[in-house]
Amino acid sequence: MLKRTAHLYIAFSIAITGFAQSASAALVGAEDVARAQVEQPASRDAHARLQELLARPDVQAELVRQGVDPALAAERAASLSAEDAQKLAANMDSAPAGGDVLGAILLVFFVLLLTDILGFTKIFPFTRSVR
Repeated sequence: MLKRTAHLYIAFSIAITGFAQSASAALVGAEDVARAQVEQPASRDAHARLQELLARPDVQAELVRQGVDPALAAERAASLSAEDAQKLAANMDSAPAGGDVLGAILLVFFVLLLTDILGFTKIFPFTRSVR
């Protein structure tokens, strides 16, 4: 009985060691450190830009109209990671103010055209199905 218990304990121990994770370490290069120091001010600029945008009266009025508390929005923007804040700031600079209605219309047109060509729908009379 003792021998069987010992064998089960050893088998269980061997099975568990497969789940152990090993740690690895590597040297950090000077370029990585310099890049991290350059990115920190950029992330502070992105956070400052977001806070500046959320402090505008027209943005706060729109947030209230949408049912969002401006203080909560500012708190959540402050809690964004540096990478997310930079992405959001970059998207704000490149996004159109009124939305891209023409792009949405063209997307729907091309999807319907593709489904017509593939034979799933018959919307446009100028297409021929490949089926």
